[in-house]
Parts: sequence; structure tokens; C-alpha cells
Amino acid sequence: MKKSQRPPRKRKPKARLLPDLLAAVVANEKGEIFDLEDFAAVGADGELLSPITTGDTIELPYGSEMMFLPDRVPVVMDLETGQTRPVDRNPYSLGERIFPVAAFNSPGVVLARTCAYEERPGAAILPLFSYGAVGWHAHGFRSASIVVDTEPRQDLRRMPRESIVSGVEQMRRQLPDNRLARHLEHCALTYGCPAGKNFFLGRFEAPLPTSRACNARCLGCISLQHNDRLTSSQNRIAFTPSAEEIAGVALAHIARVEKSVVSFGQGCEGDPLMAARAIGPAIDLIREKTTHGTINLNTNASLPHVLAPLLDAGLDSIRVSMNSVREACYTAYFRPKGYRFSHVVESIDLAIAKGKHVAINYLNCPGFTDSPEEAAALFVFLEKHPVHQLQWRNLNFDPQRYLQTMNTVTPLGPPVGMDQLLQLIRKRFPDLQYGYFNPPKERFLQTS
Repeated sequence: MKKSQRPPRKRKPKARLLPDLLAAVVANEKGEIFDLEDFAAVGADGELLSPITTGDTIELPYGSEMMFLPDRVPVVMDLETGQTRPVDRNPYSLGERIFPVAAFNSPGVVLARTCAYEERPGAAILPLFSYGAVGWHAHGFRSASIVVDTEPRQDLRRMPRESIVSGVEQMRRQLPDNRLARHLEHCALTYGCPAGKNFFLGRFEAPLPTSRACNARCLGCISLQHNDRLTSSQNRIAFTPSAEEIAGVALAHIARVEKSVVSFGQGCEGDPLMAARAIGPAIDLIREKTTHGTINLNTNASLPHVLAPLLDAGLDSIRVSMNSVREACYTAYFRPKGYRFSHVVESIDLAIAKGKHVAINYLNCPGFTDSPEEAAALFVFLEKHPVHQLQWRNLNFDPQRYLQTMNTVTPLGPPVGMDQLLQLIRKRFPDLQYGYFNPPKERFLQTS
């Protein structure tokens, strides 16, 4: 689905593109991407379809990827009539079918609109990416997104492969018999995992994948899919590292990185609470050696009785994944096994009470996240449960299928707009941090 682009066709347009509008971009069956000069780009906020402009877009961030969407027809605005409509054939090359183009944005930005399209009959579900609205303006692509974190933690320009390979060789000498270190080599060199790369580069946050199991069956799980129409993007870790192996990787990272973070709970594993018997002793070993470094847990927070001793052992922070703060919507996406939404909330309150930093990994999809019902529930949730940070993450799932799923659970009113939602939350909760990455403990007391 990720294809190269070709230069825009040179021709005199029938209608004039207004200065703040973006030209629609589409792809042909070869995957070549080009603009339609007589049509403006349109973005979707749920069922609301409208042109995207320079004012509500940003330059496509470095490292983002362009994708064309099979089995779908692009929805664009005809500049001659002002009508927003699907266009399934290239107006300048009769008979050539065209397809929508979406942006898979690099980390640090949250989608304001998704790609606008209609499904063709029999359309297959889209792979596990997010699908942002994109258009062409002046000399480049622009994305309908909002910047929430400017830290270059996962900037690919700062991750030269030769440096990663050098770091791998160094860790082979330093941790020759450590299976977790060997697993991270595969993550960094085969899957291209930025977290794995950062470990070998000696930067920022190092991953500590541990758990082979999970007690949720998330619709968009990237390491184990129960839906035979979807393919997970990476394999789940096939073993449980020992406490000594975990501590070895963590201590190596902490020793050479100022303001370091080490995190359990990665894309290549289940939920770390399912591996607490290894994680608890590992935390003990780390804290026996050093008080430096931030130990973080990315989790579904489903088992408060398991989380409590980990917090007491020395966890500094937790990041809790949620697509919604409403139980019915949460359950429809996470499909929990053996726990309830109330257990997640209990874990959040427990960590706050113990003085730990708590972030919500808030999985965003325009049209749902900025619906009046979800926005109102989020305000109530933040009042009752004063977490420290919202990490705005784009939901990697077919947006139309996701909205259909949520609509079966609860009606969705007209969206307020993602930009407006972020502004309203910041105004109401000025001390709440926005971000994308797990902060080191040296920044816990800072506000956005």
C-alpha cells in the first residue's frame, strides 16, 4: 500500500484553487500518487466531510508515509461546482481508476481528520495503520494533524543504521548471553522499531518486552490478531526473559543515558501485568543497583492487585491504554478477558494515590474521540481521576469500521473537532501535560 509519488500533471486547470485550499491527491492502480488540479482535498471527521486548508494542516512530518487505499473511491471537492463527492475515475485520463491516498504520520502528531473515501462493494478491512487526510499545497504535502510532542525521540534522521549496528555489536560484547538483548536486535534491525533502535543508540527510552500473554483481545492489536482478515505487523515475544536478563538490559541503558527511561509493555508483547513474576524481581534488581533512570510500565491496567506490588517495588510511572473513558466503548475495542473497566480505573487511582506519574495512552479516532458524548465523558473522567498526562495516539485501525463498531455501542453526535477538543481540555486542565512519549522522572513536575 505504501507507494512512491509521481509529479503532478501539467495542465491548465478549469477552476481556480483558492489560496488556502489543498489540491486533492489520489493514486492510480500502479500506486503512483498525483494531484487532481480541479479538485480540493477533503478530510473526514466522522460523517462530517469538508475541505482541508492550510490553516488546519501542517507540513507532512518527516518520516511519514503515503498510502493508497484499495477497494475505495476518493471523496474530493469539485472546484467548478463546489460539490463534495466521490470521484472514481481520473478526469484527465479516461477509464483510469483512482484511489484515495492517506498519510501515516510519524510520531508526535495526532490526526485532526481521517482520509475521506467511500468503500467499493466487497471492500476488505484496511491493515493496521492510521489513515490521515492529506493534500498538496504549493511545493509539498500537508497533513490534517496537530503537533502534540516535538521531542525527536523517534526521528528517523537521528537513527543511522551504521550506528545501530555498532550499538548491536557493543551490546553483544556487553550482554553476550542475554536473550532479551538478542530479541531487541531483531526488533531494531528487522522490524525497524524506533524504541529498539534507541536502546542500541544509547538514547532516551529503552524497551523491556517481557509478556507472552494478554488478557485483552484489542481490535487493533499489532502483535496477535484473532481476526483472520487482519495481519499483525510483528510477532509477539516467544519467551519470558529472566529477571536477570531484564535488569541487565535496563541497567546497561540507565548507565549510559542521562534522564533515561526503561519501559515494560511494548508492541511486540502482551500486557506486562501478565508477566509480573518476572518483572517484580527485575525491578528489585535494578533498584538494588541504582536509583537513577525512570522505570515505566505501559499497560492495560487490568489487574490492580498485581500492579500494587510493582508500584511498591519501584515503578516510577505507568501509561494506561484507553480508546474511551466510557465502559461500553472501551469494552467494544479492548474486549477484555477476566477484567472490567472498573479495574482499569482502580489501577489509575491506585497509582495516583501512591504518588506515581500516570499517563493515559489515549487512542484517537476523529469522529469518535471528538464526539460530544466522548468529550463530555473525558472531562468528567479527568475531574475524578487527575492523571498527569494525555498521550494522544492515533488509532491504528480502519477508521470507518471503527466508527461503525462504536456506533453500535452508542450514538455519536456531530464532532466538535479535534483541535477544538484539545484547546478545551487545556483550558479546563492547564496542568495536564500533552505528549506522545513517556517522560523521564526529571520532567514529572513540569507542565505543558
